[in-house]
Amino acid sequence: MTELSWRPRFALLALIWGSSFLSIKVAVDVLAPVDVAFVRVALGAIVLVAALAATRQPLPAGRRVWGHLFVIALFGNSIPFFLLAEGETRISSVLAGIWNATTPLLVLVVATFMLPDERPTPRRVVGLLAGFAGVLVVLGPWRSLGGGELAGQLMCLGAAACYGFAFPYTRRFVAARPDSGMALSAGQLIWSSLQLGIVTLFIGSAPSHLPLLAMLALGVLGTGVAYILNYAIVRMAGATTASTVTYLVPVVSTALGIAVLDERLEWNQPVGAALVLASVAYSEGLLPRVTRR
Repeated sequence: MTELSWRPRFALLALIWGSSFLSIKVAVDVLAPVDVAFVRVALGAIVLVAALAATRQPLPAGRRVWGHLFVIALFGNSIPFFLLAEGETRISSVLAGIWNATTPLLVLVVATFMLPDERPTPRRVVGLLAGFAGVLVVLGPWRSLGGGELAGQLMCLGAAACYGFAFPYTRRFVAARPDSGMALSAGQLIWSSLQLGIVTLFIGSAPSHLPLLAMLALGVLGTGVAYILNYAIVRMAGATTASTVTYLVPVVSTALGIAVLDERLEWNQPVGAALVLASVAYSEGLLPRVTRR
């Protein structure tokens, strides 16, 4: 296997996750948001369990790990998937994808306080302040926002905040386990399917038909296959490299939203997202330093 063999997988993962916002937008025209979230994780769980069976890998064992996976499923799948679907009933897929770009910033905030080796430094504090300035630029408080649009933006920000908690939690309590990433992801999606399945019984809809292509793209590709790709990239290139897919996802979601759905893009949205991502890169020391001779 060559050193750069992870790059095609990386590009495919960015395309799959970036197109998820388009699939959500199509799906919520037919299904209730909770139905979209439930079908998404259920299809993803089926794909991952099938992949485990094909590779003869077991699910994680032990009450403790399944307890942690319950928390990760709640904040890494169930709540954010529902919030994104609900948010996209009020705002464009372009804007939802841009809000998803704030995830690394919120991960940085939570990791600073949750993980012992992630201490606040002057560089990190400056990066966080600049990042939250970028969040305000995306929100555009100088614009006249309707109640529905503001609620939709806050829902998508809430989804990113859930991811911001789930990733450091996973790193602290689960990442060091001997189970494979695929097995842990399968357990996570099984829990999420049960969580959302119960909620769907009470507030779900009874649609006359399913947006089949959108849900297959969202569940099978965007949740099941994407987790397998991400796991492979982490093994081949490392977790830090794998996490940089976040920088490409909003680019893909924006391009698809404009080209396919004819959605509009306000100037402040990409500018704010770029400021957020640049702030995170600065905080993590990923930007090249300028040295004087």
